[in-house]
Amino acid sequence: MALDKTCKLAWLVDTIYKAKKISFEELNCKWKENEDLSGGVEMMKRTFHKWKKDIFDTFGLIIESEKGGSYNYYIVNAEDIKNCSIENWLLSTCSVSNSLLECKTIKNRILLENVPSGREYLDPILSAMKENRFIHITYYNYWRGDEREHYVMPLCVKLFRQRWYMVGRVWSTNQDIIYCLDRIRAFRPSSHKFDFPKDFDPQDYFLGCFGIIADQDCNIETVKLKVTAGQANYLRDLPLHESQKETETTDDYSVFELRVRPTYDLQQEILWNMDNVEVLEPKWFRDEIKGAAKRILANYKSK
Repeated sequence: MALDKTCKLAWLVDTIYKAKKISFEELNCKWKENEDLSGGVEMMKRTFHKWKKDIFDTFGLIIESEKGGSYNYYIVNAEDIKNCSIENWLLSTCSVSNSLLECKTIKNRILLENVPSGREYLDPILSAMKENRFIHITYYNYWRGDEREHYVMPLCVKLFRQRWYMVGRVWSTNQDIIYCLDRIRAFRPSSHKFDFPKDFDPQDYFLGCFGIIADQDCNIETVKLKVTAGQANYLRDLPLHESQKETETTDDYSVFELRVRPTYDLQQEILWNMDNVEVLEPKWFRDEIKGAAKRILANYKSK
């Protein structure tokens, strides 16, 4: 489906969702006011009913009208909009795009975050994934400071902190490696195809992961964090992980529990919060954070 059509569907969902219930006449009025999408032309009722079906096919959302003659339209399964899925990510992205299109007159007052150029390779990688086709990539390694050739099966992609990553199974070693797309220096699809490995499931691969590090040797554990009252508000609004639960609340602090792999990227996130977050359990992870904090302090003492 073309992006323009998807954005129109997203606008329709967003408008009905915000209104909770809305008549076709009110919807049509709002549609004509949005000239960037409508061109000032009203929406035909048959088009609306076709788009209702397209919305279900694209986003899995059901739009129905009230009974009893009022004919106000609403989203039956509106709670699904909060679910984490590719459909809702697409809905959110298109909704934001629509909002920005309506704000061209104040574009100098809207400051956006730069996204690395890894998206250049996202489309060809997705195409290779759909065809189960091997790919050749030239990849730059930060730690070694060199470029090397890799011949891999593209198994899945994951978005984390504004960067796209790919899990690729190396043909020569059968090893699964995570590649950051903005470190790919060259890309070429292979003429050879592969059978998608039955032993790989993207959800299982990243089970319990905070971010992009999927260290299978690091077991999933209960991590307890003591968070200052002010910082706790941020964690409630934007949880560190889907497993996050608040188990204790006081005027001064809260305690959150997560079922995660305590990997290096989670350690970085905790240190980023400075003295607002303290690891209570497990002890070995607490000791790692304590050791990192001491090394940071030593750096400042030596100057």
